[in-house]
Amino acid sequence: MTMQEFFIQNPAAAVAFSGGVDSAWLLHEARTWARRTAAYFVRTPFQPDFELEDARDTARRLGAELTVIEFDILTVPQAAANPPDRCYHCKRALFTRLLEAARADGLPLVLDGCNASDDASDRPGMAALKELGVRSPLRECGLTKGDIRAAARRAGLPVWNKPSYACLATRIPAGTPITGDLLARVARGEAALMARGFTDFRLRLRGDGALLQVRAEQMDMAREALAGLEELLRGDFARIALDSAPRSARET
Repeated sequence: MTMQEFFIQNPAAAVAFSGGVDSAWLLHEARTWARRTAAYFVRTPFQPDFELEDARDTARRLGAELTVIEFDILTVPQAAANPPDRCYHCKRALFTRLLEAARADGLPLVLDGCNASDDASDRPGMAALKELGVRSPLRECGLTKGDIRAAARRAGLPVWNKPSYACLATRIPAGTPITGDLLARVARGEAALMARGFTDFRLRLRGDGALLQVRAEQMDMAREALAGLEELLRGDFARIALDSAPRSARET
């Protein structure tokens, strides 16, 4: 099946939009082939502010309407408790809200940006989407992450090479209850790292400290910056350690 064929069969659909390359390409295709579509961003404490800013900018470039749904995910006990399957409870709550909003707008189907490279066995959130009837056209059409980046680049989408960004909750070890304070500490730390030119990294909580994970090409840069970062972020982290193993592109 091609994306054109998918939208011929499903001419009215809402796109769950994060502003990343997958959802951007999905929205591009929906804008091209669907009879009616709109983009929806569910804003929660799990996303830093720049994600919404990126989503607004990309939706505007694609000429799409963007609806922002405010939702405090920490009011969902199963998500805030942070069990190993937290993503399932989070996705189910978020997409339930999104489905309600889309149906109220007359859009009977909700689409997400999962692609053929995503491993369903390692993503409990995908089970929640299936239960709710959310469709994943990129995955159904066999498009891999590489295919999507290449197509987005040809189409001139600025996010074609944007690194994948997992939500802030992934920085907190499973079993540690998630609070607004913990999320804010991580967000401040990662903002400081971005300001210093780091890309595609993670700052993971470890007790009262943090573990910095960077790609191989930025390991030397991280070693040189570590002392200054520890001093800058001393109010949030007692210490910051650098993971000796380079971060993989497939890690969340």
